[in-house]
Amino acid sequence: MATAEKRKPVFIKVEELKPGTTGHNLIVKVVNSKAVPVPKPRRAPMSLNTRPARPARISECLVGDDTGAIVFTARNEQVDLMNPGGTVILRNAKIDMFKGSMRLAVDKWGRVEVTEPESFDVKEQNNLSLVEYELVTVQG
Repeated sequence: MATAEKRKPVFIKVEELKPGTTGHNLIVKVVNSKAVPVPKPRRAPMSLNTRPARPARISECLVGDDTGAIVFTARNEQVDLMNPGGTVILRNAKIDMFKGSMRLAVDKWGRVEVTEPESFDVKEQNNLSLVEYELVTVQG
Protein backbone atom coordinates (compact mmCIF):
# COMPACT_ATOMS: atom_id res chain seq x y z
CA MET A 1 0.00 0.00 0.00
CA ALA A 2 1.45 3.36 -1.02
CA THR A 3 1.55 6.02 1.68
CA ALA A 4 0.16 9.40 0.74
CA GLU A 5 2.84 12.04 0.54
CA LYS A 6 2.24 14.92 2.93
CA ARG A 7 1.75 18.11 1.01
CA LYS A 8 3.46 21.21 2.28
CA PRO A 9 0.76 23.71 3.25
CA VAL A 10 0.31 26.57 0.83
CA PHE A 11 -0.11 29.86 2.64
CA ILE A 12 -2.16 32.60 1.02
CA LYS A 13 -2.63 36.29 1.73
CA VAL A 14 -5.80 37.83 3.18
CA GLU A 15 -6.53 39.77 -0.04
CA GLU A 16 -6.83 36.44 -1.94
CA LEU A 17 -9.81 35.24 0.12
CA LYS A 18 -13.08 34.87 -1.79
CA PRO A 19 -16.66 34.15 -0.64
CA GLY A 20 -17.57 30.50 -0.20
CA THR A 21 -14.01 29.13 -0.32
CA THR A 22 -12.38 26.68 2.09
CA GLY A 23 -9.05 25.07 2.94
CA HIS A 24 -7.05 28.25 3.51
CA ASN A 25 -3.77 28.47 5.43
CA LEU A 26 -2.89 31.96 6.62
CA ILE A 27 -0.43 33.63 8.95
CA VAL A 28 -2.19 36.61 10.49
CA LYS A 29 -1.80 39.10 13.28
CA VAL A 30 -4.64 39.70 15.72
CA VAL A 31 -5.62 43.39 15.67
CA ASN A 32 -8.42 43.17 18.23
CA SER A 33 -10.87 40.72 19.73
CA LYS A 34 -14.32 41.35 21.15
CA ALA A 35 -16.58 38.81 22.81
CA VAL A 36 -19.98 38.28 21.21
CA PRO A 37 -22.86 37.69 23.62
CA VAL A 38 -24.25 34.22 22.96
CA PRO A 39 -28.05 34.04 23.24
CA LYS A 40 -29.26 31.62 25.89
CA PRO A 41 -31.30 28.70 24.55
CA ARG A 42 -34.97 29.33 25.35
CA ARG A 43 -35.70 25.81 26.54
CA ALA A 44 -33.17 23.11 27.21
CA PRO A 45 -33.99 19.95 25.26
CA MET A 46 -34.80 16.93 27.42
CA SER A 47 -31.82 14.65 27.64
CA LEU A 48 -30.40 11.93 29.86
CA ASN A 49 -27.35 14.07 30.54
CA THR A 50 -28.42 16.50 33.25
CA ARG A 51 -25.09 18.29 33.43
CA PRO A 52 -25.57 21.80 32.00
CA ALA A 53 -23.74 22.35 28.73
CA ARG A 54 -20.88 24.85 28.87
CA PRO A 55 -22.02 27.98 27.08
CA ALA A 56 -20.30 28.54 23.77
CA ARG A 57 -17.81 31.39 23.75
CA ILE A 58 -17.54 33.41 20.57
CA SER A 59 -15.27 36.34 19.78
CA GLU A 60 -15.06 38.40 16.63
CA CYS A 61 -11.41 39.17 16.01
CA LEU A 62 -10.01 41.49 13.38
CA VAL A 63 -7.03 39.66 11.91
CA GLY A 64 -4.88 40.42 8.92
CA ASP A 65 -1.57 40.57 7.14
CA ASP A 66 0.23 43.12 4.99
CA THR A 67 -2.41 42.80 2.21
CA GLY A 68 -5.64 43.19 4.17
CA ALA A 69 -7.80 42.40 7.18
CA ILE A 70 -10.87 40.25 7.84
CA VAL A 71 -13.07 39.35 10.79
CA PHE A 72 -12.23 35.92 12.21
CA THR A 73 -14.92 34.23 14.29
CA ALA A 74 -13.15 32.45 17.16
CA ARG A 75 -15.10 29.77 19.01
CA ASN A 76 -14.54 28.31 22.50
CA GLU A 77 -10.84 27.37 23.00
CA GLN A 78 -9.86 29.45 19.94
CA VAL A 79 -10.90 32.61 21.85
CA ASP A 80 -7.98 32.15 24.28
CA LEU A 81 -5.44 32.10 21.41
CA MET A 82 -6.61 35.34 19.79
CA ASN A 83 -4.60 37.90 21.75
CA PRO A 84 -4.35 41.39 20.21
CA GLY A 85 -0.84 41.92 18.88
CA GLY A 86 -0.21 38.17 18.67
CA THR A 87 0.46 36.19 15.49
CA VAL A 88 -1.48 33.02 14.70
CA ILE A 89 -1.44 30.40 11.97
CA LEU A 90 -4.91 29.48 10.72
CA ARG A 91 -4.95 26.04 9.08
CA ASN A 92 -7.78 24.83 6.86
CA ALA A 93 -9.80 28.01 7.44
CA LYS A 94 -13.00 28.69 5.53
CA ILE A 95 -15.03 31.71 4.53
CA ASP A 96 -18.51 32.00 6.04
CA MET A 97 -20.93 34.62 4.79
CA PHE A 98 -22.64 36.65 7.51
CA LYS A 99 -25.18 39.33 6.52
CA GLY A 100 -23.57 39.60 3.09
CA SER A 101 -19.98 39.96 4.26
CA MET A 102 -17.09 37.53 4.60
CA ARG A 103 -16.00 36.08 7.92
CA LEU A 104 -13.06 33.75 8.38
CA ALA A 105 -13.58 30.68 10.58
CA VAL A 106 -11.77 27.50 11.55
CA ASP A 107 -14.05 24.53 12.28
CA LYS A 108 -13.21 21.13 13.77
CA TRP A 109 -11.27 20.19 10.61
CA GLY A 110 -8.84 23.08 11.00
CA ARG A 111 -6.44 24.43 13.58
CA VAL A 112 -5.46 27.72 15.20
CA GLU A 113 -1.85 27.89 16.41
CA VAL A 114 0.00 30.71 18.14
CA THR A 115 3.32 31.31 16.38
CA GLU A 116 6.36 33.60 16.41
CA PRO A 117 5.55 37.31 15.98
CA GLU A 118 5.65 38.49 12.36
CA SER A 119 7.18 41.81 11.34
CA PHE A 120 4.45 42.99 8.95
CA ASP A 121 1.85 45.68 9.72
CA VAL A 122 -1.78 44.73 9.18
CA LYS A 123 -3.32 46.64 6.26
CA GLU A 124 -6.57 47.56 8.05
CA GLN A 125 -7.69 49.89 5.23
CA ASN A 126 -8.38 46.77 3.13
CA ASN A 127 -10.95 45.15 5.45
CA LEU A 128 -12.60 42.37 3.43
CA SER A 129 -15.37 42.03 6.02
CA LEU A 130 -16.57 45.53 5.15
CA VAL A 131 -17.21 44.52 1.52
CA GLU A 132 -20.83 43.57 1.04
CA TYR A 133 -21.59 40.79 -1.40
CA GLU A 134 -24.91 40.26 -3.07
CA LEU A 135 -26.20 36.79 -3.72
CA VAL A 136 -26.80 36.66 -7.46
CA THR A 137 -28.68 33.77 -9.01
CA VAL A 138 -27.32 32.88 -12.40
CA GLN A 139 -29.87 31.67 -14.92
CA GLY A 140 -28.58 28.51 -16.60
